[in-house]
Amino acid sequence: MLHPTDGMEKPFDIRDRSFLFALDVVKFAKMLADRGLIMSRLATQLVDSGGSVGANLQEAEGGQSKPDFITKNCTALKEAREAHFWLRLIAAAEPSLESKAAPLISESGELIAIVYTIVKNARNSDSRGREL
Repeated sequence: MLHPTDGMEKPFDIRDRSFLFALDVVKFAKMLADRGLIMSRLATQLVDSGGSVGANLQEAEGGQSKPDFITKNCTALKEAREAHFWLRLIAAAEPSLESKAAPLISESGELIAIVYTIVKNARNSDSRGREL
């Protein structure tokens, strides 16, 4: 995993951070591929949701309007919550992977909090979206 084991600071930009999260999810999912059909299926679910966080944040950056910006960020929030769920399930179902899943579970929790704040601030701001 890229964070926190290699000592790199987490990027400030949420799109960069979500990209690194998706990359770490892919690396983690590769470990699941050889653990049977069930784990392989869970890995697919995880990769779909973990990658979708960043994809939707990237789309939000180019939002055509304030409602579009908010909608895409809300979708990213839902996907982050889903990734968090799959990570917790995998760690619980395969205890030998718990230590490898823990940093990703933590990061998904942080992404949830950040994106939640983005949505909340966008909804409460009169000017948000006008400059898009």
